[in-house]
Amino acid sequence: MTTIRGVANTGGNAARKPSVNLDDVSKTIIELLQHDGRKSYASIAQEVGLSEAAVRQRVQRLLDADVMQIVAVTDPLQVGFQRQAMVGLRVSGDMTSVADALTDMEEVSYVVTTAGSFDVLAEVVCENDTHLLELLTTRIRPLPGVTATETFVYLKLNKQLYNWGTR
Repeated sequence: MTTIRGVANTGGNAARKPSVNLDDVSKTIIELLQHDGRKSYASIAQEVGLSEAAVRQRVQRLLDADVMQIVAVTDPLQVGFQRQAMVGLRVSGDMTSVADALTDMEEVSYVVTTAGSFDVLAEVVCENDTHLLELLTTRIRPLPGVTATETFVYLKLNKQLYNWGTR
């Protein structure tokens, strides 16, 4: 699931979550929080023309429905993680079970099922190269259905934004 890093997409979980009407006011609230996740309810209320309590209720509904999350996004290098990588996986059979297994791994921060050269992409954050090697060889590659992996080690994070707004 992505976060207010952006608008969440939880795939199959959507049926279990309460539905939320994304009217123009809710979209504006999301966009304001994408720009500044610490923005006060009072400040948002002034901008969208609702009471502070109404904004608080809307934000809670958006959170409960997994439309968004409000989180602190860190630079892994500055908080003790020396290695990030994207792992492309080729899978035979059901891709969903592989994607689900990856989402359960603490080191995996992002998982998408794709069309193209890879069936699943997973972003991983590791303490160091030894940790990455252990993750790949003992936990990711042995997953049932994984036929091949290709690892793209990040040398530098050039851009990471989550403020694309709503539609």
